[in-house]
Amino acid sequence: MEPRIIRPLGICQEDFFILKEEKKMEYLIEVMPQLLVGALTTLKLFLFTLIGSLPLGIVLALGLSLHFKPLRYLLQTYVWVMRGTPLLLQLIFIFYGLPTIGIVFDRFEAALIAFILNYAAYFAEIFRGGIQSIPQGQYEAAQVLQLSPFQTVTKIVIPQVTKIVLPSVGNEVINLVKDSSLIYILGLGDVMRAGKIAMERDATLLPLLGVAIIYLTLTGILTIIMKQVEGKLNYYR
Repeated sequence: MEPRIIRPLGICQEDFFILKEEKKMEYLIEVMPQLLVGALTTLKLFLFTLIGSLPLGIVLALGLSLHFKPLRYLLQTYVWVMRGTPLLLQLIFIFYGLPTIGIVFDRFEAALIAFILNYAAYFAEIFRGGIQSIPQGQYEAAQVLQLSPFQTVTKIVIPQVTKIVLPSVGNEVINLVKDSSLIYILGLGDVMRAGKIAMERDATLLPLLGVAIIYLTLTGILTIIMKQVEGKLNYYR
């Protein structure tokens, strides 16, 4: 005898796989709170990754622009490894591999470290390209004005680089939202895992539609924000 499948949320067996439109909408409304709880973990990872990876990326970019070859080669190797291996592999290595040498992180810490290290490498390359695009005359003008290296970076370089790299940074920010779906492999309760649990429990693909709606909403909001920021920085053109 085949095991009996329990159909939750009031969906009867005969219309479970072929739902009418009103049933589909009712099901999505009922399952959406579970997905939104998972979305909180996604947002938490997203925000903490940005807070950690953007400053680290700037520091790495400055290091990559130095003439001190040993440091530059070391940073180039780091960027090559982070960009040349899948983020999924890095997640697995940090959470499952490092404990073999006594370095243990909980699930969220492992995910956050992997994301920060990975995205810092991408941001570093973006910022490095922006720094190298600044004309040499800008640095010479800073010397004429007797600006310190710190003042040159903060008042001359960063404002112009910000405008140059903003579109590329915006693309990486959008990718970060989508890449956050990878953390479900660590057992974290993000929006993707919440959708997967609901899908397997209810034997329907509709939860994935809810997941798609959440991701589209997040990426849409970020796209609007980035375009507004770009518009406010037009004075550097």
